[in-house]
Amino acid sequence: MNETDAPDDPAMRDGDPAEAPPSAPQSESRPAPQPASPDAIAARLRLRGDPPRVMRLSRKALIALGGGGAAVIGGALIYALQPGGDRQGQELYNTDGRATAETISSAPSDYGQVPRLGAPLPGDLGGPIVAARQRGEDVPVPPIGAPPPPPDPRVAARERAAQERDAARISGLFLGTRGSGGAAVAGPSLPALADLGTMPSGAPQRGEDSVQNGQAEKRAFMAGEVERRTVSAERLAPPASPYVVHAGSVIPAALITGLSSDLPGQVTAQVTAHVYDSLTGRHLLIPQGARLIGEYDSQISFGQNRLLLAWTRLILPDGRSLALERQPGADAMGQAGLQDRTNHHWGMMLRASAVSTLLGVGTELVSDDDGDLARALRRGTQDTLNQAGQQIVRRQLNVQPTLTIRPGMPVRVIVTHDLVLAPAGPGGRP
Repeated sequence: MNETDAPDDPAMRDGDPAEAPPSAPQSESRPAPQPASPDAIAARLRLRGDPPRVMRLSRKALIALGGGGAAVIGGALIYALQPGGDRQGQELYNTDGRATAETISSAPSDYGQVPRLGAPLPGDLGGPIVAARQRGEDVPVPPIGAPPPPPDPRVAARERAAQERDAARISGLFLGTRGSGGAAVAGPSLPALADLGTMPSGAPQRGEDSVQNGQAEKRAFMAGEVERRTVSAERLAPPASPYVVHAGSVIPAALITGLSSDLPGQVTAQVTAHVYDSLTGRHLLIPQGARLIGEYDSQISFGQNRLLLAWTRLILPDGRSLALERQPGADAMGQAGLQDRTNHHWGMMLRASAVSTLLGVGTELVSDDDGDLARALRRGTQDTLNQAGQQIVRRQLNVQPTLTIRPGMPVRVIVTHDLVLAPAGPGGRP
């Protein structure tokens, strides 16, 4: 410190620096500044003002209003569907004081007071007879008109004979008779009636069961016409060609395309083994690899599980072809048709039944306490739903089963007509 800057202090002048009081610093006289908070800093530096407040509806008010409205609507529906009481309307016109006509008042009040009429009386004597009976006298009634003549015995006999003839004609005891309507009356013949007496008690009678089981057709087959000729008029015919495949032969093949009975279509197969002539068995006529073209029947009945095939054309490897005239197709065992997979659509049937059941549940919900309007509405809705459910089930019942044959299934061609072919060389070439 410079001398000029030293304070004018007596203690300092005396040369005793230890006794001089210390000087207080200037910083102790001011309070220290406090650091600002981050929110205050952010508020000072914000570039836009506060957004206006948004008015919101109270949830409690909305719930209260919605509940009140639902209660009002429900109460109105309940009041509308309540049955009406037995209210008697007020009589607006009094009919008790109306005067009754004399004709009506003098008439009998019930059927017991109606006068009873007796037997018809003759015109001139009717009055005296009625007066005498009123006095208690028993007066016989004379006959009216001339008495009828006695019946003629010959006319009665002719009428009785005609009635007997009519009864015999319409009795139905004879075959070929006709009734009054002109329709043929079929009845059992006299031999058939005689056989009824010798029929054992346990033998089945001709009735509805016999018709359903086809017993009449079986009896007709057994009682068919007897062939009296013992010598056939046909003679042996020579073979049409040495290169022939006779009827009864089997052509093995395998399916190339699959089959589905939902729609009609074509089927293609390939011959899997060589086919030789039927006379010597040394000439190759149908080589392995030949193609077969055919059709299948898509009309499937309930309970059917085999698909019917018919082969129409044979194509050889060299390009030549032959019409097969719808030769039948069979499986590896020789049974007609093919069998693989059968879909009876039970799942769709169960779903349709479930839907019909659900739609028809309300048919038993009508109570006697309901009003006419509510009962009519319920019955109309239930009838409509019940009919819809029955229609759904009926349509599912009309769906025929689906038969599916997978590719590669072995198949056979049953030859029913002699096939005249040409020999093929090694490898299926002529």
